[in-house]
Amino acid sequence: MSNQLYINFNGFLYKEDEKVFTVNNRAFKYGDALFETIRIINGEPCFLEAHFMRLKKGMQVLKMHSGNISFNDLKDQIVLLIQKNHIKKGGRIRLTVFRSAEGLYTPEENEGKSYVIEATPIKDDIYVLNEKGSKVDIYNELKIRRNVLSQIKTTNSLPHVLTGIYKRENNLDDCIVLNDQDRIVEAISSNIFLYKNNNLYTPSLDEGCMDGIMRKQVLKIAKKMNINVFEGMVNGSMLLQADELFLTNAIKGLEWVVSYRQKRYFNKATKSILEQLNELVSE
Repeated sequence: MSNQLYINFNGFLYKEDEKVFTVNNRAFKYGDALFETIRIINGEPCFLEAHFMRLKKGMQVLKMHSGNISFNDLKDQIVLLIQKNHIKKGGRIRLTVFRSAEGLYTPEENEGKSYVIEATPIKDDIYVLNEKGSKVDIYNELKIRRNVLSQIKTTNSLPHVLTGIYKRENNLDDCIVLNDQDRIVEAISSNIFLYKNNNLYTPSLDEGCMDGIMRKQVLKIAKKMNINVFEGMVNGSMLLQADELFLTNAIKGLEWVVSYRQKRYFNKATKSILEQLNELVSE
């Protein structure tokens, strides 16, 4: 079987290394774009409706009129690309939508949209907990500003890039970022959850965190498991009091954090929530 992967650009297939953009691309020039990363399990895209709802919300925020993009057509194109790239088990989709208008900072019109779909296989078919556990610390050099843009996935990702560089320089597995009030927001590409005494704590959307797809699923699962859920303000002292700490995103599912500085965490509840998640996606 060939290892050649393809991308989908506006409904047409290209080899993944073909050049499909010009220097005038607004995603390149101004970060005038949105993206979604979608998990594939057993050859099928997961939580697609929730991803499309967030994408549509983001397009409304950025005043990208969705007239020339059909979400039903996008679904069909995603499924076709998964098949074309022979992904029969685990994988990931990246769907990027960008404004295709001319103009400088001010686009000449809001109607034109383009999209790119990428589909790549990954090793695990279901969500698997990291056995070793991740080491995290707080990144203080740049704070997240609380506004409507913090809840959607734009390609303006420099804060996350700088946090990632700090993570690598300090031999960490991830970093916790703070908002402009020095409260905990999220990790580099994940939402954050603290667990203690059958209580689950996570920053609210008002705190500046991403409106994560996996965050939504974990909140639903926790309530189903009769775990008390608190969405609100989370600070550094709560990190030291928690029994468990885990991160969530659509690709990894749940990621167990074993340590924050000198603090160590367990993962019993994390494992139980992950089991429920895998039951959910298997349905």
